[in-house]
This record gives sequence, C-alpha cells and structure tokens, in this order.
Amino acid sequence: MSAVNWKLAARVAGRFSGSHPLESTYHFRQFERRATDLVARAAELASAETGIDWVGDPVVAVVTRNEWAQTNLQSFGTLLASAEEHIKNTGFGNRLTSRLLGAEVGALVGILAKRVLGQYELVLPSEDGGDGDTVMFVGVNVLDMERKNEFRPEEFRFWVALHECTHRLQFTGVPWLKGYFLGLVEGLVETSAPEPGRVQRIREEMRSAAREGRPLVDERGLMGLLATPDQRDLIDRVQALMSLLEGHGHVVMDRIGARVLVTQDRMARVLKMRRKDPRMASFLRLTGLEMKMKQYEQGEQFILAVERRAGFGALDAVWSGPEALPTLDEIRDPDRWLSRVA
Repeated sequence: MSAVNWKLAARVAGRFSGSHPLESTYHFRQFERRATDLVARAAELASAETGIDWVGDPVVAVVTRNEWAQTNLQSFGTLLASAEEHIKNTGFGNRLTSRLLGAEVGALVGILAKRVLGQYELVLPSEDGGDGDTVMFVGVNVLDMERKNEFRPEEFRFWVALHECTHRLQFTGVPWLKGYFLGLVEGLVETSAPEPGRVQRIREEMRSAAREGRPLVDERGLMGLLATPDQRDLIDRVQALMSLLEGHGHVVMDRIGARVLVTQDRMARVLKMRRKDPRMASFLRLTGLEMKMKQYEQGEQFILAVERRAGFGALDAVWSGPEALPTLDEIRDPDRWLSRVA
C-alpha cells in the first residue's frame, strides 16, 4: 500500500480544480496553436539575457486546470516513489493515514490549479521512460487574467513564457542544479524518521512563540512547525535556492519585457497585487506557501542588490556550483554573499 493514496488525491484535485467555460472555446485552441512560437521567441531572448545556453527543445503544452493538477500529482509520486518504503516505516503507512494524506495533497494541488499561470516541469522520468521536460501554460488561468485585466493577449502570454523559459534555462543549462535540487528533496524525506519527544518539543515551541508574541505557524507553514531541526535546515536551503531562481526569473522577464512589451509595467503591477491578495494570506501561511510568495520578493531584491553593487555579471558565480549558492541569510543580506563569493 502506498504511503499516499494517489488515486484519491487525483479525484480530490479534480473536484477542487474544476472546469472553466473557456476550456472548450476557440480561444483555448488558438493559444495552443501559438504557444510553441511564443516559447521559441522567449527562449532566444532569455538565453541572450542570462548567458545560459538553451539546450534541446521542450514539449510545449497549454493545459486545463485539471491536467495541470494531475501532472503535478504524477511528479510528486515520482519524487516520492524511491522513498515510499522509508515513509511507511515512519508510521505513515496505514490505510487511514494514506487516505488523509491523499485528500490533503489533492485539495492543495486542486486549489493551486486555479491560480497557476505557467510552469516549467522539472526534468523527471515519466512512467513511459521519457523526460518531463515541458513548458506549460494553464490556459484558462492565462485567458481569465487577460480578460479580467484587459491585458493584450500576445504580450501577456509572451511575458509568462519568458519566466518559464528562464526556469528551464536554470535547470537544463546549469548541469549540477537538477541533481542538487532533487538531493534536497530526498534529504527531506530521509530525515522524516520519527522524532522522540516531538510532541513535547512542539508544545514548548508553541509556548515560546506565545510568550514572545510570534505567530504559532510561521512562513514555513505546518510543515515547519512539525519539522525537526535538521528538516528546518533543509527547508531553509530549499527556500534559499527557490528564492534565487524565482528572483532571477522575475528580473529576467521584467527586464526583457521592459524593452519589448508596451504594457510591461501594468502587467507587473497587477501580478504583484495578486500575490499580496489578503484572501489567500491565511491559506498560504497554513500550507507553507507563504514561502513561495516571499521567494519572488526576496529573490528579486537579492538579484537587484547584487547587480547594483557588482553588476549583473556577478550573478554568474551562483551557477558555478552548490557551494556558491546564497544561504537564506545571504539572500536577505546580499553583501554577505558578495563578500564570501567575490
């Protein structure tokens, strides 16, 4: 029996993601037909901007919300497959817990499916032995944003493509990065063994937070509250890496957009407001996705600060190896990273 009931997760994700009337219109089909050309143009400009070579050709897909959800559930399953036995041995292998985890994962992915605009699917082995090297657009979410905000479709779609193409450059053009990222994920699983005295530790931490006036659940979410000290260190390393990658992607898309897109400034303002939507704040904090929102802001500030102090070319050092990556503290204090690396 799997530690996570993936079939249940898929059903729950489908219910939460739902459908959208635009999925069956010619607007969606037209987007599909033009997406490959959008990505090709974005790839050329992003590669020139970053100095990272564009290697090979990805699959380009315009997907429904449910298709995005199912693809991500399959990726999660692939990531966890080698650790299934380990997870079961930690006490998460009974039928009830498997169903609870399946329902929780499915609900989370289904909710996110209504917000995600695009995604670079990290290169992971698929069930048929191929690669998951895919630049995806969640078609109805992009179309819905265009309509609600009166964006120019050709500009907004290209702008989203710039961001996802930059992520593909990072993971396919930097040879060691994929392995490093997957190693962090595996490390989180490997450190998930039962912790003696965990309940008592959590009680003490909650009391301490109450005395100091800190929130019981910080930006790491429930995962951070339940994590061991070793896991928190790994979570911080993941957050530092993703802050760098998201910030880098955001700066690249904005910089190219400012040169070639008339409506760049307005699109950027709208998306920043969307990320700060108070209706999502509690959900993001509870799930730990508040980290994701802060990754854009902190990562962008880090990239721009390094550029002001040492030039955009100084950022090339981060691609030299894992030891050159900024820590979470250095993301917040770019001078420390520059002093150490430069």
